[in-house]
Amino acid sequence: MAQRRALPTHDLRDPLLLEELQALNAEADRLYIGWSCEGSTDCCHFGRTGREPYVTTIELALIRDARRRAGRGRVKRALPMAERRCELLTSDGRCSIYSARPLGCRTFYCDRATEGEPVKHRRVNELVTRLRELASRYEPRGELGRPLTRCLAELP
Repeated sequence: MAQRRALPTHDLRDPLLLEELQALNAEADRLYIGWSCEGSTDCCHFGRTGREPYVTTIELALIRDARRRAGRGRVKRALPMAERRCELLTSDGRCSIYSARPLGCRTFYCDRATEGEPVKHRRVNELVTRLRELASRYEPRGELGRPLTRCLAELP
């Protein structure tokens, strides 16, 4: 049986790593300028879509910091397994950490989205490669993405 990798408990304090991550996220956002969503949050209901973002440890550190700044502690919800709604959604269905959302959330748009300029898959793959390199510098093996819901469940 494979040994389970513990999540890092330290914060993202290295200003250079944080700056690189924020630049990468801004680049992803620029790729999708013109794309929009009516805010259905369908993509945040992983049981419905069958898709869930995988996050690296550096993204998880940013999420943890954003959740702390927003004053949101650990949120436990009793949800049906089929629902699997992202626990980072607020009660009114908005992302509570929108500016710190992971790359997988920045680059996924459902069929309901209004499309902007086409985004080449190669460009998204380049961002993923850069994110993985950055995450491995943050934490050994930190580039190995894991499902967001599992990571959030393991956070203190």
